[in-house]
Amino acid sequence: MKIGRALGRVVGIVVLAAIIFGGYAFMTASHTGDERTAQTQGTGTPPDLAVKEVLARGEYLARAADCAACHTVPGGADFAGGVAFKLPFGTLYSPNITADKATGIGDWSDEDFVRAMHAGVDKEGHLLYPAFPYTSYTALSRDDILAIKAYLFSLPVVQSPARANDLSFPYNQRWALSLWNVMFLKKERFQPEHGKSEAWNRGAYLATALGHCSECHTPRNAAFAMKDGEALAGEELQGWRAYNITSDKTHGIGGWSDQELADYLSKGHVAGRGTASGPMGEVVEHSLQYLTPSDISALVTYLRDVKPQPIGAPVSSGQPGNTVAASGTEAGLGEELFVGACASCHLDNGQGRQTDYAALMGTRAVSDPHATNLTQIILHGSQLNVGHQPVSMPSFGQAYSDAEIAALSNYIVKHFGGQQGALSAADVAARR
Repeated sequence: MKIGRALGRVVGIVVLAAIIFGGYAFMTASHTGDERTAQTQGTGTPPDLAVKEVLARGEYLARAADCAACHTVPGGADFAGGVAFKLPFGTLYSPNITADKATGIGDWSDEDFVRAMHAGVDKEGHLLYPAFPYTSYTALSRDDILAIKAYLFSLPVVQSPARANDLSFPYNQRWALSLWNVMFLKKERFQPEHGKSEAWNRGAYLATALGHCSECHTPRNAAFAMKDGEALAGEELQGWRAYNITSDKTHGIGGWSDQELADYLSKGHVAGRGTASGPMGEVVEHSLQYLTPSDISALVTYLRDVKPQPIGAPVSSGQPGNTVAASGTEAGLGEELFVGACASCHLDNGQGRQTDYAALMGTRAVSDPHATNLTQIILHGSQLNVGHQPVSMPSFGQAYSDAEIAALSNYIVKHFGGQQGALSAADVAARR
């Protein structure tokens, strides 16, 4: 029934889009002309980034925007595209953004590149799917966008044809995005907020425009647009939970110290809080670890002030406590699996052996009764390359059945998070 209602909404959108498509095309063309002369600046280069040369600045900005995570297949050529985005209505593949003229963006002008970032329209006038976060990039300054372009054009050219998207009807009707953009795209450049500190404004620019945190951490409506009234309150995408990162002390990060926030952003780990895995691990690996200390501090300043949203599962105190005994047949199976395959690295007390990256006690992943991210880590493993100390966990998805992984997850959630897990074999099968 829910799928039927959602499909009905989308069909309605498609019909309405046909009516206003011409109007949107006109607005896009006229707005683009205005944007050519727009010189609204962001909040500048961080003071501790001692570079003025455009390519070095562009490299820093490209890292801050996390371009590599979406446009580089693991083990593949940098920025050659082909990364798959599995969504409820099909699969999208990222394009090649190297300067190859045949398969990349080598023949794109400055205006073509700016229009893609600000308006979600490519060189040929095709509307881009909002899996590309132009709804956030639209707030970037023109100077920053062109610095990113200059950097990309300085890199080795890679010939890599785009993979065809695999979307079901009506989502494969790209022209219908015209209505979506009219409804949800706010083509406005970032403007510093008066009365806020320079650090706050820099953090706001990094979080809302360049780093586009809301694209993963903000709940979405039936049309897959972000719910502005619930900014950063948490969302599930591609099987992973992007947690509530508002200032709420019970559900968000309001109870974290400034140092904890800075460590998690720059190192991907805080003892008693958790280790970044999945998409967040990629953000730390490809982007956040390269930010200057002043930019990390600016992000902390901004996140501290985000409107609290009491949404999602409560977070743990971050302080190690006593393990909670589990009982029953499933608990027995879960404990048996944990002792046999997990305790050697994580220890029965959840403190971790050799590295505290392996600590489980009190972390956010084990405090979630749905075990969303915990299950993904067990199924697919985890790897985090930060600094000179890469850490990894192997995948157990092929070693254990759905019922075994459900039992193991429920045991860990109960034993280390003090939560009553309710994961079933069918839940695990759906997450594979």
